[in-house]
Amino acid sequence: MSVISGLAAPVAPIAPVAPVAAVLFKAACPDCRSRFELSASALRLAIGASRRTTFYSFTCPECGSAVRKPAGERIVELLTGGGVSTLRLHLAGRPAVR
Repeated sequence: MSVISGLAAPVAPIAPVAPVAAVLFKAACPDCRSRFELSASALRLAIGASRRTTFYSFTCPECGSAVRKPAGERIVELLTGGGVSTLRLHLAGRPAVR
């Protein structure tokens, strides 16, 4: 039991946490046509005001090309859920839409 400010409360033992497996995303390079898996840290997600300005990008590990692909709602959901860094794009001189 733990005593905090005069109140007794039972303390549950802390269960060990299983290690979480790293999330890998399947990707392909349009230049060299190579297919590979990338970690969340190898991807970047930019969310803009429209479909045209919402995309993800990475560098091809095979040929070194900078790759940029459109990201629809489902892709955005998967990438953000997998821990990919996200940048929100705003139009210069206009307030952000909430």
